[in-house]
Amino acid sequence: MTDAAGAAPREATLGEALREWTKAILVAIAAWLLLRTFLLEAFRIPSSSMENTLRPGDHLFVNKAIYGPEIPVLGIRLPAWREPARGDVLVFDSVEERDMKVVKRAVGLPGDTLEMRRSVLFRNGAPVEEAFVRHDDPTRSELVEARHRMYAWQVRYLARDTTGYSPDLQDWGPIVVPAGSLFMMGDNRDNSYDSRYWGFLPRRAVRGTPLVIYFSYDPASERPLPLLTTIRWRRFFTQPR
Repeated sequence: MTDAAGAAPREATLGEALREWTKAILVAIAAWLLLRTFLLEAFRIPSSSMENTLRPGDHLFVNKAIYGPEIPVLGIRLPAWREPARGDVLVFDSVEERDMKVVKRAVGLPGDTLEMRRSVLFRNGAPVEEAFVRHDDPTRSELVEARHRMYAWQVRYLARDTTGYSPDLQDWGPIVVPAGSLFMMGDNRDNSYDSRYWGFLPRRAVRGTPLVIYFSYDPASERPLPLLTTIRWRRFFTQPR
């Protein structure tokens, strides 16, 4: 009787501890889901299209609250802190591939007139100063198939006579950005698959902006001990702008 009486409190204590652990785990999972859905999300840079602002192997946190996060399933957007501005680096849903996120820079807002002349971007008739832009091959020309694709969508928004219009990677426009849309370009202008090819980005596709790089390494490095020697320590905790 004594042993049985003594065991009862221990069983109760074990059960209470299990319930507390379960509640703690559920709360942690719920907090993580809320954080990921409405505030922050991790993102990895896979390509060189945003060099040198963002490099392959950069791992960063994305601020999802700033432009209005979306409630899953319902598709309802919460109020944004502010709207995207010219020059903002944005993470957004791909307009061509499902469940894929892309990062580029907003160079045009609704109502802006954009064009490129010999690799120089003009906005509303004035050249845009872009210290962050990288040009490795400013005279590069696209293949005929790609140029036809550019023409097919750009001609509807052209702010000039369409006669003889033949857009290319470094020479196109002027085109006018329609309402509810953005024009996105990679900082690595000669090696970026962006709005020049696939058109305007719907505002509703914007998911956030890079907040901070929390880890970075060089995935192309062939040096020994890659876990140690390929880490870009100086990029840790920097803010992409």
